[in-house]
Amino acid sequence: MYEPAPVTPDAPHTIASPLLTQHWLDLCFVHWAVPPEAVAPLLPRGTSPDVFDGVTYVGLVAFRMHRVGWLRLPGLPYFGSFPETNVRLYSVDGHGRRGVVFRSMDASRLLPVLIGRAGFRLPYLWSRMGVRASGDTVTYSSSRRWPGPRGADSRIVVRRGEPVAEPTELEHFLTARWGMHNTFFRAASYLPNDHPRWPLFRAELVDCEESLVAAAGLPAPREAPVSVLYSPGVPVRLGGPQAPAGR
Repeated sequence: MYEPAPVTPDAPHTIASPLLTQHWLDLCFVHWAVPPEAVAPLLPRGTSPDVFDGVTYVGLVAFRMHRVGWLRLPGLPYFGSFPETNVRLYSVDGHGRRGVVFRSMDASRLLPVLIGRAGFRLPYLWSRMGVRASGDTVTYSSSRRWPGPRGADSRIVVRRGEPVAEPTELEHFLTARWGMHNTFFRAASYLPNDHPRWPLFRAELVDCEESLVAAAGLPAPREAPVSVLYSPGVPVRLGGPQAPAGR
């Protein structure tokens, strides 16, 4: 077992031959602190909760996926562009690689949902969704269609504030994530990504009505979030699955 790798604002690796390319646009990051023991049973075998000052976090991240492309092919304008809202946790594996674990991934295009579920074993769900910007305010809406639970929904409204000149250690911990852990064929694997450093803005959470966190098997948030951020987005490259996450 290795010590967790340092948290770095820039990608520690470059993916020369990406499996997928895409843009993540108009993101809001909303985070609540949770005890590590509350999320440990929900992580893939071979990973454990990644902690900051003794606690870990659940993130509600809403954004626009834009022009997903395979290998080096141009991104698709329709099937590759859609709103998405994720519930995610923070993980570290036996190699010390920090990542995220997605508990749910609501998206508005059925074909990417089917591909994500069948090809990558990701918890994609088909939802009716929208992202609407008005001045410095962005509204994200989601209502689940399939496979359920039907009725799981969210409405998040954030107001963009001042740019973040120097993110705090916690803000780096929550956003500078260079891979994800997921279970493939009963073994946990690590899928790396790289992208430019996040352009981040402070944000005010104007409204947040959601049932996605509880639907993902986590305690429903009862306190105000500890962190709310906005980013106009970044281009992203994703690599293929790497060695199992455990020993």
